[in-house]
Amino acid sequence: MITLNTPAPIAHAGILGLGVFRPERVVTNDEICLKIDSNDEWIQERSGIIERRHAGANEHVVSMATAAARKALADAGITAEQLDLVMVATVTHRYQTPSASVEVAAALGAVNAAATDTSAACAGFCYGLGIADGMIRSGVAKYILLIGAEKLSEIVDFEDRGTAFLFADGAGAVIVGPTEAQGIGPTIWGADGTQLDAIIMEPDVFTAERSGKPSVLTMQGQQVFRWAVGQMGDVCAQAMAAAGVTVNDLAAFVPHQANNRITDALIKQLNLPDHVVVARDIQYSGNTSAASVPLALDRLRENSEVKSGDLVLMVGFGAGLVHAAQVALVP
Repeated sequence: MITLNTPAPIAHAGILGLGVFRPERVVTNDEICLKIDSNDEWIQERSGIIERRHAGANEHVVSMATAAARKALADAGITAEQLDLVMVATVTHRYQTPSASVEVAAALGAVNAAATDTSAACAGFCYGLGIADGMIRSGVAKYILLIGAEKLSEIVDFEDRGTAFLFADGAGAVIVGPTEAQGIGPTIWGADGTQLDAIIMEPDVFTAERSGKPSVLTMQGQQVFRWAVGQMGDVCAQAMAAAGVTVNDLAAFVPHQANNRITDALIKQLNLPDHVVVARDIQYSGNTSAASVPLALDRLRENSEVKSGDLVLMVGFGAGLVHAAQVALVP
């Protein structure tokens, strides 16, 4: 029997650095309501969103991802040449192929890095973190750049009252690498393809090309709400149990910024203590899909609501329907 060589495993992995990019253009609820029958009060009540950011015509997934990545590299104190892998979680890259990650790697000068994209919608960042954690600890890689980046403003129908106000643009990046103690808990993830119609691009890109009708993001809001509220509390509890921690150990809860009503329901289900800070970046960033968790974590850190070494619970959930959750230490 032939025994293959394997890399020497690394005991522990964690998040070493964090960086984000937020587009300059602020879009208010009043501007959104120019094309839909709604108002600022209704949008805030339904979602918690006060404003969001939309990227400019010359800004795209790669440019935003690269900007966030440069900040994450500086925060971690490593160079692009040290990266072994660049991962971009996105559903809005302007090409089906090649990947956004190969462009980002080239822009950064990450000449020694492999590159790949992952498509897990709003769970993309948490999916990527689980993958990066496993690759670091297995010894396959030492430093991984993980980015969640989206330009959702390009695939939204701004006359659709159910989605026009929700989605926005931005990017968040982390460096994952070896640490003295484990800094990322086990990832609890899953998928339910029987509900793929809950959030989907319609028509599909090939039908859209033939018909000349643009493919836009559609969502069955109540279906998604019931699924998230019905299942994500248990997923979060599983992530904490797998890591051997409780809600009392948490400094912050960083859920995907989908809707403040979903967040409120999860807080109640988890019975979070008063000392646990809850990310509410949706108020000023909207729903940025794969970018929402790192953007929300950065907002907490920027506002000194969390500090390096604090334990946070993160969960992403969205189109697929897919989900992923883990606890991690703030870099």
